[in-house]
Amino acid sequence: MMETIVQIWMKGGWVMIPLAMVSLLMFATGLRLVQTMRHWPDRWGTDADWQKWIREPRQAPEEVRSMLSATLSDSADADELRRRFMAVAQLYGPGTDRQLALLSTLVAAGPLVGLLGTVTGMLVTFRALALGGGGQITEAMAAGISQALFPPEVGLCIALPGMMMVHWARRRRHELDAFLARIESLVVQQRRTRTEVSAPVSRPVLVEA
Repeated sequence: MMETIVQIWMKGGWVMIPLAMVSLLMFATGLRLVQTMRHWPDRWGTDADWQKWIREPRQAPEEVRSMLSATLSDSADADELRRRFMAVAQLYGPGTDRQLALLSTLVAAGPLVGLLGTVTGMLVTFRALALGGGGQITEAMAAGISQALFPPEVGLCIALPGMMMVHWARRRRHELDAFLARIESLVVQQRRTRTEVSAPVSRPVLVEA
């Protein structure tokens, strides 16, 4: 069974070897990226849960407490709070952005490598035409046409699921940015509420006539 698959695969010529490498690397990168993004903090509870956890961090799960401890501080001003949330975003962004850039490159490389197979297959076909007729020439032309058609088809079939993974990963990246902005606004609202509650109420001074 495996030998048959390899024989069918190699009918596309030597271009199928780098195409297989691009395919394996693309799916490995994409699956690793999907597995990482599935466990990002915006999937930890609902919006109501986060509002409760910000008010009472001790009731939050351990991973949420570690995140809130890096951002919650009564002494931090607005600029310091923004810098803290940027630091939290840096824990998730750079590594996944590099993997996403690599995945996008591999998705684009698949059809290009297949197109290279088309060029080499056409060269084989034209070489067979230049040699004239005969049974061997017909076989050479058939092999050239196979090399010209099979690699681009495989490259397109590889690129389609890769494009879906890239789209999903970019959407998850935007969801994380929106989530961090939402948590930052909730923290600011909580601090403003605490400040208003703790501020002393000024009473009017009665002046006797």
